[in-house]
Amino acid sequence: MNADIWRDIALLLLLAGFTLWLLRRGKSPRARIAERMRQTVAPASADIDTPADDGERMPQRLIQRIAALGERLPVVQGENRSKLANRLAAAGFRDLRALSVVSGLKIVIGGCLALATIPFGGELPVVGQIFALRALLMAGAFVIGMMLPEYALGWLVRQRRNAIAATLPDALDLLVICTNAGNSLVVAIRRVAAELHGICPALTDEFTLTADELSIGSDVSQTLNAMADRVGLPTMRALVSTLVQSQKYGTPITQALRTLSRTERAMQMVALEEKAAKLAPKMTIPMMVFIMPTVGLIAAGPAIIQFIAVFHAL
Repeated sequence: MNADIWRDIALLLLLAGFTLWLLRRGKSPRARIAERMRQTVAPASADIDTPADDGERMPQRLIQRIAALGERLPVVQGENRSKLANRLAAAGFRDLRALSVVSGLKIVIGGCLALATIPFGGELPVVGQIFALRALLMAGAFVIGMMLPEYALGWLVRQRRNAIAATLPDALDLLVICTNAGNSLVVAIRRVAAELHGICPALTDEFTLTADELSIGSDVSQTLNAMADRVGLPTMRALVSTLVQSQKYGTPITQALRTLSRTERAMQMVALEEKAAKLAPKMTIPMMVFIMPTVGLIAAGPAIIQFIAVFHAL
Protein backbone atom coordinates (compact mmCIF):
# COMPACT_ATOMS: atom_id res chain seq x y z
CA MET A 1 0.00 0.00 0.00
CA ASN A 2 2.78 2.44 0.80
CA ALA A 3 4.36 1.84 -2.58
CA ASP A 4 1.06 2.55 -4.35
CA ILE A 5 0.61 5.78 -2.41
CA TRP A 6 4.09 6.96 -3.32
CA ARG A 7 3.42 6.10 -6.95
CA ASP A 8 0.21 8.15 -6.92
CA ILE A 9 2.07 11.06 -5.35
CA ALA A 10 4.76 10.79 -8.03
CA LEU A 11 2.11 10.81 -10.77
CA LEU A 12 0.48 13.87 -9.26
CA LEU A 13 3.84 15.65 -9.09
CA LEU A 14 4.49 14.71 -12.71
CA LEU A 15 1.12 16.14 -13.77
CA ALA A 16 1.71 19.30 -11.73
CA GLY A 17 5.13 19.76 -13.33
CA PHE A 18 3.66 19.35 -16.79
CA THR A 19 0.96 21.91 -15.99
CA LEU A 20 3.55 24.38 -14.70
CA TRP A 21 5.55 23.88 -17.89
CA LEU A 22 2.49 24.67 -19.96
CA LEU A 23 1.86 27.76 -17.86
CA ARG A 24 5.41 28.93 -18.40
CA ARG A 25 4.98 28.28 -22.09
CA GLY A 26 1.77 30.31 -22.05
CA LYS A 27 3.78 33.36 -20.87
CA SER A 28 5.18 33.83 -24.37
CA PRO A 29 4.81 37.24 -26.07
CA ARG A 30 2.09 35.81 -28.30
CA ALA A 31 0.06 34.69 -25.29
CA ARG A 32 0.49 38.07 -23.58
CA ILE A 33 -0.65 39.87 -26.75
CA ALA A 34 -3.71 37.59 -26.94
CA GLU A 35 -4.54 38.32 -23.31
CA ARG A 36 -4.20 42.07 -23.86
CA MET A 37 -6.38 41.92 -26.96
CA ARG A 38 -9.00 39.94 -25.07
CA GLN A 39 -9.14 42.56 -22.35
CA THR A 40 -9.33 45.34 -24.94
CA VAL A 41 -12.08 43.73 -27.02
CA ALA A 42 -14.13 42.82 -23.94
CA PRO A 43 -17.21 45.03 -23.63
CA ALA A 44 -16.71 48.10 -21.52
CA SER A 45 -20.01 47.50 -19.78
CA ALA A 46 -18.70 44.40 -18.06
CA ASP A 47 -17.83 46.43 -14.98
CA ILE A 48 -21.29 48.00 -14.72
CA ASP A 49 -23.44 44.96 -15.34
CA THR A 50 -26.85 44.90 -13.77
CA PRO A 51 -27.25 42.45 -10.91
CA ALA A 52 -28.14 38.95 -12.08
CA ASP A 53 -28.96 35.69 -10.44
CA ASP A 54 -26.13 33.45 -9.36
CA GLY A 55 -27.56 30.68 -11.54
CA GLU A 56 -27.16 32.89 -14.62
CA ARG A 57 -23.74 34.32 -13.72
CA MET A 58 -22.04 31.06 -12.76
CA PRO A 59 -22.03 29.57 -16.31
CA GLN A 60 -20.70 32.85 -17.69
CA ARG A 61 -17.90 32.91 -15.13
CA LEU A 62 -17.05 29.30 -15.88
CA ILE A 63 -16.93 30.01 -19.62
CA GLN A 64 -14.74 33.04 -19.04
CA ARG A 65 -12.29 31.04 -16.95
CA ILE A 66 -12.15 28.23 -19.50
CA ALA A 67 -11.57 30.79 -22.26
CA ALA A 68 -8.81 32.45 -20.24
CA LEU A 69 -7.18 29.05 -19.73
CA GLY A 70 -7.38 28.36 -23.45
CA GLU A 71 -5.71 31.69 -24.22
CA ARG A 72 -2.93 31.17 -21.68
CA LEU A 73 -2.26 27.65 -22.95
CA PRO A 74 -2.60 27.78 -26.75
CA VAL A 75 -2.83 24.06 -27.49
CA VAL A 76 -4.25 24.78 -30.98
CA GLN A 77 -1.85 26.73 -33.17
CA GLY A 78 -1.07 27.50 -36.80
CA GLU A 79 -3.33 26.15 -39.50
CA ASN A 80 -5.26 24.10 -36.98
CA ARG A 81 -6.62 27.30 -35.45
CA SER A 82 -8.12 28.44 -38.76
CA LYS A 83 -9.58 24.99 -39.42
CA LEU A 84 -11.06 24.83 -35.93
CA ALA A 85 -12.47 28.34 -36.34
CA ASN A 86 -14.18 27.28 -39.58
CA ARG A 87 -15.67 24.23 -37.87
CA LEU A 88 -16.91 26.40 -35.02
CA ALA A 89 -18.55 28.74 -37.53
CA ALA A 90 -20.14 25.72 -39.25
CA ALA A 91 -21.53 24.64 -35.86
CA GLY A 92 -22.98 28.10 -35.24
CA PHE A 93 -20.39 29.38 -32.74
CA ARG A 94 -19.16 32.78 -33.95
CA ASP A 95 -18.21 34.35 -30.64
CA LEU A 96 -14.70 35.75 -30.35
CA ARG A 97 -14.03 33.45 -27.39
CA ALA A 98 -15.26 30.27 -29.07
CA LEU A 99 -11.79 29.13 -30.11
CA SER A 100 -10.38 29.88 -26.67
CA VAL A 101 -13.25 28.01 -24.99
CA VAL A 102 -12.60 24.91 -27.09
CA SER A 103 -8.88 25.06 -26.29
CA GLY A 104 -9.67 25.39 -22.60
CA LEU A 105 -12.13 22.50 -22.74
CA LYS A 106 -9.50 20.30 -24.32
CA ILE A 107 -7.14 21.00 -21.41
CA VAL A 108 -9.82 20.64 -18.72
CA ILE A 109 -11.29 17.38 -20.04
CA GLY A 110 -7.85 15.92 -20.68
CA GLY A 111 -6.72 16.81 -17.15
CA CYS A 112 -9.88 15.36 -15.59
CA LEU A 113 -9.49 12.07 -17.44
CA ALA A 114 -5.81 11.94 -16.52
CA LEU A 115 -6.64 12.47 -12.85
CA ALA A 116 -9.41 9.86 -13.04
CA THR A 117 -6.88 7.21 -14.08
CA ILE A 118 -4.91 7.63 -10.83
CA PRO A 119 -7.41 5.92 -8.48
CA PHE A 120 -8.80 3.53 -11.08
CA GLY A 121 -5.47 2.62 -12.68
CA GLY A 122 -4.26 0.99 -9.48
CA GLU A 123 -7.15 -1.48 -9.59
CA LEU A 124 -6.09 -2.93 -12.93
CA PRO A 125 -4.33 -6.30 -12.60
CA VAL A 126 -1.16 -5.58 -14.60
CA VAL A 127 -1.11 -1.82 -15.07
CA GLY A 128 -1.49 -1.11 -11.36
CA GLN A 129 1.78 -2.86 -10.53
CA ILE A 130 3.99 -1.09 -13.06
CA PHE A 131 4.62 2.64 -12.71
CA ALA A 132 5.55 3.15 -16.36
CA LEU A 133 2.27 1.61 -17.56
CA ARG A 134 0.29 3.81 -15.20
CA ALA A 135 2.10 6.87 -16.52
CA LEU A 136 1.32 5.79 -20.10
CA LEU A 137 -2.30 5.22 -19.11
CA MET A 138 -2.47 8.75 -17.72
CA ALA A 139 -0.91 10.20 -20.86
CA GLY A 140 -3.32 8.24 -23.07
CA ALA A 141 -6.30 9.46 -21.03
CA PHE A 142 -5.05 13.04 -21.38
CA VAL A 143 -4.73 12.67 -25.16
CA ILE A 144 -8.22 11.15 -25.41
CA GLY A 145 -9.62 14.00 -23.35
CA MET A 146 -7.96 16.49 -25.69
CA MET A 147 -9.68 14.81 -28.66
CA LEU A 148 -13.19 14.58 -27.20
CA PRO A 149 -14.20 18.27 -27.75
CA GLU A 150 -13.35 18.04 -31.44
CA TYR A 151 -15.43 14.88 -31.84
CA ALA A 152 -18.33 16.61 -30.06
CA LEU A 153 -17.89 19.62 -32.34
CA GLY A 154 -17.98 17.38 -35.42
CA TRP A 155 -21.23 15.83 -34.16
CA LEU A 156 -22.75 19.29 -33.70
CA VAL A 157 -21.71 20.28 -37.23
CA ARG A 158 -23.34 17.16 -38.71
CA GLN A 159 -26.56 17.70 -36.76
CA ARG A 160 -26.74 21.32 -37.86
CA ARG A 161 -26.14 20.46 -41.51
CA ASN A 162 -28.78 17.75 -41.44
CA ALA A 163 -31.32 20.19 -39.99
CA ILE A 164 -30.50 22.78 -42.65
CA ALA A 165 -30.63 20.19 -45.45
CA ALA A 166 -34.10 19.05 -44.35
CA THR A 167 -35.50 22.60 -44.35
CA LEU A 168 -33.69 24.10 -47.34
CA PRO A 169 -36.25 22.98 -50.00
CA ASP A 170 -38.99 24.75 -48.06
CA ALA A 171 -36.77 27.82 -47.83
CA LEU A 172 -36.34 27.77 -51.61
CA ASP A 173 -40.11 27.70 -52.09
CA LEU A 174 -40.49 30.67 -49.74
CA LEU A 175 -37.76 32.55 -51.60
CA VAL A 176 -39.61 31.96 -54.86
CA ILE A 177 -42.81 33.37 -53.33
CA CYS A 178 -41.04 36.41 -51.87
CA THR A 179 -39.14 37.28 -55.05
CA ASN A 180 -42.26 36.71 -57.15
CA ALA A 181 -44.04 39.25 -54.93
CA GLY A 182 -41.45 41.86 -55.86
CA ASN A 183 -39.22 41.76 -52.80
CA SER A 184 -35.50 42.36 -53.18
CA LEU A 185 -32.95 39.68 -52.35
CA VAL A 186 -32.17 41.09 -48.89
CA VAL A 187 -35.83 41.52 -47.97
CA ALA A 188 -36.66 38.03 -49.27
CA ILE A 189 -33.86 36.39 -47.27
CA ARG A 190 -34.86 38.26 -44.11
CA ARG A 191 -38.52 37.35 -44.61
CA VAL A 192 -37.72 33.66 -45.08
CA ALA A 193 -35.49 33.75 -41.99
CA ALA A 194 -38.40 35.13 -39.95
CA GLU A 195 -40.80 32.47 -41.26
CA LEU A 196 -38.41 29.59 -40.51
CA HIS A 197 -37.48 30.77 -37.01
CA GLY A 198 -39.54 28.13 -35.23
CA ILE A 199 -38.81 25.35 -37.74
CA CYS A 200 -35.04 25.52 -38.26
CA PRO A 201 -33.17 28.02 -36.05
CA ALA A 202 -29.86 27.09 -37.71
CA LEU A 203 -31.03 28.15 -41.19
CA THR A 204 -32.66 31.24 -39.69
CA ASP A 205 -29.33 32.17 -38.12
CA GLU A 206 -27.47 31.80 -41.41
CA PHE A 207 -30.05 33.76 -43.42
CA THR A 208 -30.22 36.52 -40.80
CA LEU A 209 -26.45 36.91 -40.74
CA THR A 210 -26.32 37.01 -44.55
CA ALA A 211 -29.13 39.57 -44.74
CA ASP A 212 -27.36 41.77 -42.18
CA GLU A 213 -24.10 41.61 -44.10
CA LEU A 214 -25.87 42.47 -47.36
CA SER A 215 -27.71 45.34 -45.69
CA ILE A 216 -24.48 47.06 -44.64
CA GLY A 217 -23.20 47.05 -48.21
CA SER A 218 -20.97 44.00 -48.31
CA ASP A 219 -20.08 42.36 -51.61
CA VAL A 220 -22.96 40.11 -52.65
CA SER A 221 -20.83 37.37 -54.15
CA GLN A 222 -18.43 37.27 -51.21
CA THR A 223 -21.21 37.27 -48.61
CA LEU A 224 -23.19 34.51 -50.30
CA ASN A 225 -20.10 32.36 -50.83
CA ALA A 226 -19.21 32.81 -47.16
CA MET A 227 -22.65 31.47 -46.22
CA ALA A 228 -22.15 28.48 -48.52
CA ASP A 229 -18.76 27.77 -46.96
CA ARG A 230 -20.23 27.87 -43.45
CA VAL A 231 -23.10 25.55 -44.28
CA GLY A 232 -21.09 23.21 -46.51
CA LEU A 233 -24.06 21.66 -48.35
CA PRO A 234 -24.26 21.09 -52.13
CA THR A 235 -27.79 22.50 -52.14
CA MET A 236 -26.65 25.72 -50.50
CA ARG A 237 -23.76 26.03 -52.94
CA ALA A 238 -26.20 25.61 -55.85
CA LEU A 239 -28.45 28.29 -54.35
CA VAL A 240 -25.53 30.67 -53.93
CA SER A 241 -24.32 30.02 -57.48
CA THR A 242 -27.80 30.73 -58.81
CA LEU A 243 -28.10 33.98 -56.86
CA VAL A 244 -24.61 35.15 -57.82
CA GLN A 245 -25.19 34.46 -61.51
CA SER A 246 -28.55 36.23 -61.37
CA GLN A 247 -26.94 39.28 -59.78
CA LYS A 248 -24.03 39.21 -62.21
CA TYR A 249 -25.90 38.74 -65.51
CA GLY A 250 -29.18 40.38 -64.58
CA THR A 251 -31.35 37.31 -65.11
CA PRO A 252 -34.67 37.09 -63.22
CA ILE A 253 -34.09 35.62 -59.76
CA THR A 254 -37.61 34.19 -59.53
CA GLN A 255 -37.23 31.97 -62.58
CA ALA A 256 -33.82 30.69 -61.48
CA LEU A 257 -35.05 29.97 -57.95
CA ARG A 258 -38.16 28.20 -59.26
CA THR A 259 -35.99 25.92 -61.42
CA LEU A 260 -33.65 25.24 -58.51
CA SER A 261 -36.59 24.53 -56.19
CA ARG A 262 -38.02 21.96 -58.61
CA THR A 263 -34.62 20.32 -58.95
CA GLU A 264 -34.17 20.12 -55.17
CA ARG A 265 -37.66 18.69 -54.70
CA ALA A 266 -36.89 16.03 -57.30
CA MET A 267 -33.60 15.23 -55.61
CA GLN A 268 -35.34 15.02 -52.24
CA MET A 269 -37.86 12.54 -53.63
CA VAL A 270 -35.04 10.47 -55.13
CA ALA A 271 -33.28 10.44 -51.75
CA LEU A 272 -36.48 9.32 -50.01
CA GLU A 273 -37.03 6.56 -52.57
CA GLU A 274 -33.44 5.42 -52.08
CA LYS A 275 -33.93 5.23 -48.31
CA ALA A 276 -37.18 3.30 -48.80
CA ALA A 277 -35.40 0.84 -51.09
CA LYS A 278 -32.73 0.23 -48.43
CA LEU A 279 -35.29 -0.67 -45.76
CA ALA A 280 -35.79 -4.25 -46.95
CA PRO A 281 -32.10 -5.31 -46.65
CA LYS A 282 -31.80 -3.46 -43.34
CA MET A 283 -34.82 -5.26 -41.89
CA THR A 284 -33.45 -8.71 -42.71
CA ILE A 285 -31.08 -9.02 -39.75
CA PRO A 286 -33.57 -7.70 -37.13
CA MET A 287 -36.20 -10.12 -38.45
CA MET A 288 -33.79 -13.05 -38.24
CA VAL A 289 -32.63 -12.11 -34.74
CA PHE A 290 -35.87 -11.02 -33.05
CA ILE A 291 -38.87 -12.22 -35.10
CA MET A 292 -37.85 -15.66 -36.44
CA PRO A 293 -37.00 -17.16 -33.03
CA THR A 294 -40.35 -15.99 -31.68
CA VAL A 295 -42.22 -17.48 -34.64
CA GLY A 296 -40.29 -20.72 -34.19
CA LEU A 297 -41.20 -20.91 -30.50
CA ILE A 298 -44.87 -20.27 -31.22
CA ALA A 299 -45.00 -22.82 -34.06
CA ALA A 300 -42.88 -25.58 -32.57
CA GLY A 301 -43.51 -24.94 -28.86
CA PRO A 302 -46.69 -27.05 -28.45
CA ALA A 303 -45.19 -29.99 -30.37
CA ILE A 304 -42.06 -29.90 -28.23
CA ILE A 305 -44.17 -29.86 -25.05
CA GLN A 306 -46.14 -32.87 -26.26
CA PHE A 307 -42.94 -34.77 -27.09
CA ILE A 308 -41.60 -34.02 -23.61
CA ALA A 309 -44.84 -35.25 -22.04
CA VAL A 310 -44.72 -38.47 -24.08
CA PHE A 311 -41.12 -39.19 -23.09
CA HIS A 312 -41.92 -38.56 -19.43
CA ALA A 313 -44.86 -40.98 -19.69
CA LEU A 314 -42.58 -43.70 -21.04
